[in-house]
Parts: sequence; C-alpha cells; structure tokens
Amino acid sequence: MRLTIRWFAKVVAAGLVFAAAPAGAAEFFIAPDGNDANPGTRGRPFATLERARDAARQLHHEGTPPPGGITLWLRGGDYVRTNALELRAADSGTPNAPVLWRSLEGETARLLGGRRLSGWGPVTNPAVRQRLDPAAREAVRQVDWRAGGLTDFGGMKSRGFGRPTTPAHCELFFGGKPMTLARWPNEGAWEKIEGFPESTAAGDDHGGKIGRLEAGFRYAGDRPRRWQDTAHLWVHGYWAWDWANSYEQVASIDLESRLIKTQPPYGLYGFRKGQRFYFLNLLEELDQPGEWFLDPATGMLYFWPPEPLEAAGAKEAVLSVLAAPLIRLDGVSHCAVQGLTLEATRGSAVQIRGGLSNRVAGCLIRNIGNWGVRVEGGAGHAVLSCDIVDTGDGGVSLEGGNRQTLAPGGHEVENCLFARQGRWSKCYVPAVLMGGVGHRAAHNLIRDHPHCAILFNGNDHLIEFNEIHHIALETGDVGAIYTGRDYTYRGNRIRHNFIHHTGGVGMGSMGVYMDDCVSGTEIYGNVFYKVQRAAFLGGGRDHQVINNIFVECDHAVELDGRGLDGSPVWRNMVDKTMRQRLAEVPLALYRERYPALKALDEFYGPPGGPALEGAAFRGVPPGGNQVARNICYGKWLKVYWHATPAMLRLENNLTNALSAFVMTSTDPQAADFEPQPDSPAWRMGFEPLPLSRIGLYGDKLRRAPVLSP
Repeated sequence: MRLTIRWFAKVVAAGLVFAAAPAGAAEFFIAPDGNDANPGTRGRPFATLERARDAARQLHHEGTPPPGGITLWLRGGDYVRTNALELRAADSGTPNAPVLWRSLEGETARLLGGRRLSGWGPVTNPAVRQRLDPAAREAVRQVDWRAGGLTDFGGMKSRGFGRPTTPAHCELFFGGKPMTLARWPNEGAWEKIEGFPESTAAGDDHGGKIGRLEAGFRYAGDRPRRWQDTAHLWVHGYWAWDWANSYEQVASIDLESRLIKTQPPYGLYGFRKGQRFYFLNLLEELDQPGEWFLDPATGMLYFWPPEPLEAAGAKEAVLSVLAAPLIRLDGVSHCAVQGLTLEATRGSAVQIRGGLSNRVAGCLIRNIGNWGVRVEGGAGHAVLSCDIVDTGDGGVSLEGGNRQTLAPGGHEVENCLFARQGRWSKCYVPAVLMGGVGHRAAHNLIRDHPHCAILFNGNDHLIEFNEIHHIALETGDVGAIYTGRDYTYRGNRIRHNFIHHTGGVGMGSMGVYMDDCVSGTEIYGNVFYKVQRAAFLGGGRDHQVINNIFVECDHAVELDGRGLDGSPVWRNMVDKTMRQRLAEVPLALYRERYPALKALDEFYGPPGGPALEGAAFRGVPPGGNQVARNICYGKWLKVYWHATPAMLRLENNLTNALSAFVMTSTDPQAADFEPQPDSPAWRMGFEPLPLSRIGLYGDKLRRAPVLSP
C-alpha cells in the first residue's frame, strides 16, 4: 500500500508545540559534550538532562516563571540513559508559559536506553563452534557483553496474555531494527502441539479437550535431540486459542516421550492439540542472518549479522539495557517533549501519570521493550505527529476520565504512524488503547500488527480519520477496532476510517468488532476494503451502522444473537459479566445519558429491583440495531446464532453496487471510493464522505513528510 501524506501546516492545541522558542521564553542548552558546571547557554551547554531540569526548576523557585515559558534545547547526539528522566510537579509549566524539551533545529537528539556494541570477533571456542549449525560457524560473530562493565542483561520473563507487564529482557537491534532471538522453527514457521497426557485432559466449553498446564504437552519429531544445553530454553505459543499467546520457560523436556513441562506460575488456559508454538533462546538454533543468542553464564553474545559488522560505516548494533521509561512525568502539567528520538529501553519510552495538558510531539519512538507512550490519569494529554515503531507491547495507552461521573479525560493521539507493535506480547497490545471516558484517536496510520489496531473500553471515545491495514497478521477472532462485553460502553463513535487488507488465522478477523454483547456504538462513514468480516455485531444492542462503504468483504455486516444462548459458556461467562458490569456503574446517570439502556429493564428489571446478579437467565436479544444508507459491493449480510433479520432495522442500503466507485488504481486510496455521480446511492440518502482527509497529514512537527518504515 503506497503512503500519501498531505503536507500542510496544522495548528496544534494548547500552544505547547513551537517551531522555535516563543517570545519571552527562557532557554537552556544541553549537549553530549557539555559540562554541568557550565551555565547552560548555547555556547556553554550543560551535559545532562537532570542539570537542565534543575536549572529550569530553579527559575520557578525564584519567583514568576518567564512569560514565554522555558525551552530546554537538546543538541544533536546520544544521551545514554541509565535511569529515567524524572519530571515532577515542580517541573510543570502553565497554560501561557509551558516547559518544552526539544531537539535543536536541524539536529537529532536521541535518548538511548541501550549500549552500542563493539569489539566483535569470530567464534573461536571449539565447544561453542561445535554447538552451532555448520553453516553458521564462520558467519556468527561474538562480543563479550560484560567487558564494558554491564552486569544486568534482564533475563527473559513470562509474558503475553494474562501476564502482567514487566520490563522486557534485553534485546539486540541492528541498523535500527530488532533482531530475532535464535529459535526453531525459524521466523514465519510454527510447530504444532502433538497432544498432552490424556489422563489430565478435560472438556472445554466448546466441545473439545484441553490438557492441564502443569501436565505439559507433547511435540512431534526429534529436533530437540540436537540441543546440548536447554537450561535457558523457552517456548512461545498460542496454547489453546488464536487470541491468547504467552512465553513460558521450559522446566523439563523428555526426549523419549517428547513431553515438555513449563515452569509455574501457570496461565489461564491449557494445551489444545494442533495449536501453534515454537522454541526459542537456543544457541544451536542460531542458524540464519539476523538471529542472536546471549549466554548469561559467560556474558558472551553471539550474532549472525545481516551485513558485515567490521566494514567501514557498518550499521550500529545496540543492546537494550535500561529497565525503566526513558522519560517519566509524574504530576506534571503543561510540558511538551518534541522532536526527540527515544530508543532501546526495556521499559516504555514515555510514561505520564496525572497532570494536565502534556504533549509528546514530533518524536521518533522505536525499538522499545514495552509501550511507546503510557498515559495514566490526568486530563488533556496528547501524542501528536510521532512515529512509533517496533514496540514489544503496544503503541500508545490512554487511560483517564471517570466512568462513575462520565467526566471525560480528553486525551488524544493524532497524526501518528504506528508499525510493528506487539513484537513480544502479541495480543491485546494495540497501537492505540483507550480506557475510561472521552478520548480521541484521529488521523493515524496503523499497519503490520499481529492482533488489533485500536482497542477501547468505556464511554464517549471518538475514533476517526484513521487508516488501518495489515493487522491480525498472527492471530484470529480479532478486530482492527475492538471492544467487548459491556452493555454500558455507550457513546462511542467510529467514523471516517479506512480499514483494508486485514489478516487473520483460524476464526479470522473483523474490521469493527463489537464482541460479546457490547452495545451502543456508532459506526458511520467508514470504508472497508478487502476485510474479512467488516462490521461485526456480536450479540449487542443499539449499534448504528450508517453511511459506510463495503467493498469485497466477507461479509459487510454480521449479526448474531449470542446473548440468547443458554449454554454454560454464555450463561455463566458472558451474561454473568454483563450483569456485574451493569451493577458497577450508576445506572440512573447512564440511563439519562444513554436512554436506550432503559430497554434492558425488560430483561434485568429496573434499577432498585432484584439484584442483577441474582436474576434468572432470560437471554437478551440483539435489539435496536440499525443498518442504513450503506453501499456494498460483495457479500452483504449474515444473520445467525439465534438472531433473525427481523432483529435488524435495515433501511436504504445499496447492496449490488457493481460499478459504484471511481476506482482507477489497483492500489486504491480512501479517496478512490467516492461513489459515481450517477450512483443510486445518492438517491437512497447516502451522504458524501470526507475521504481525502483520512490518514496522516503533514505539519510543522515533522521535519519532512514521513515515509513508511
């Protein structure tokens, strides 16, 4: 998919982002070759970010801050971090006098949480050479990781679905891209679970069998017989479902019975025959360019470089070391981080807790172990015009607002390029995660993700003008835009997005996935192109699917009635959860804000009646859903699983639009889906869409138009 960016200036909110220091601003300068004994001027800069922070803080202590705020200029070069840059309430600006941390014009300042590796040489130890694949023995290079004084390599930890987020283990990056920890089968291939001890198996809610985690699983073949040392062996897999992965350390491997047991603590699910997995962290499997292995006993790192390491101008090799955010804002307000490169931490790049109206703008955030930016509470924070690529977990997480009062948090992420999130955790670590009330994700480009692109929970979120493609590349039963399992998630709007070329394994993927009876979402004016199941209404109520374009989807709209299913998996899981979540919010307030919720009284009783959890299961039909004024070329509607077409309000949909669009390219952009002037859709009430505004735009925060990495 080609990437076209409209290049125009855009004024950003709150006056916190500037092309130059504003009039009346105080200025301090920092440079990698500076000195903290200097006064922090352009000619005599500080050396450390902390010294500059303290100088700015002192201005506030001395009295009224400068009327134009404070700008802290970072000269070009690397600022190697051994700890987070900690900013507190004392480092705040004001609405009219913000504090701005940014690169000097024309220079690139990089906060680096890793160490550049040098001193590579051939592998000479006969025992190590013997363990390597014959094809790798001359190609692999080694470096003594501890020779530079490093001692903590951040050992691997279990992570993935249901596991808490912890700092990642150290990783090797070469030429600005993550390398692959030695594995078998090689990247792109999988082994399959052969089975499990039958005596430990139990039936699941879907009619199959699942083996207990503590009993282990069986593999096929004899590949493990070649491995001489499995003390550091791990496995990664989708052990029971294609939407739940985890990394687990191998406790034992029985070569005769081909049985593997993993280390406790155990996760939520067991082992299912035929599910995908692979082995990793094995020296013997370092057998192709781009793979690496670190021996924690000797401190020796082995790497098969894709390009020569010893050549003049060789690309940089970096090992991530820092186990903390590069920048942490705690209780800070009216502060901006602009134009920096943030790279190679095992934690997140930026963490914001509390505070008001902070900005992360025009930054390159890459090769991160956890999240790009995490916003926890506060109000009015924004991530603007950033490139966020190659993160171990997600891209940007926005949490804020109050679901008890429905007061909005007002966070936003806009005009950002996201690529290759979920390098490690894979599932439910989207490019954009929104929780709480009243956030916005707009004009972003999201691509190349193993699972979902945007995931939200809560109320009154706005998802608009985003382009999303090539997601669900490794998982199934997933949506490009996803939420689920709550009748009270109301007021959310998904409008004017372009979703195309989605992947999916097993159960496949959806464009907009309203899972497990979640309700009340507006899906308006989007373009779905080559999406497996475009607008999927999984048993919920009061959705509005209006004025969308569906081209070559399978199907355009799907509705099921799972809320009527009386089987244990739905009665004891979904219905129970829905009741609990209804009881957790102030229903009087919600019924006033979202009147359609009153219709649930028929099934659960009115507020103040019998306890929601104690009421007998009656089943809730998918009522109140409207599908109107849509255009479809391809498969149109599927209604099943206790639902009937009578449960949908269908109005003025054009479902045989064989030649409805002005598409002249085999690689169409959103704007190519404008209906023909004589299309009958116009007579049926279809309203024009602002297609040319979808996706990234150029602005003064970017040094040049961004190209896809």
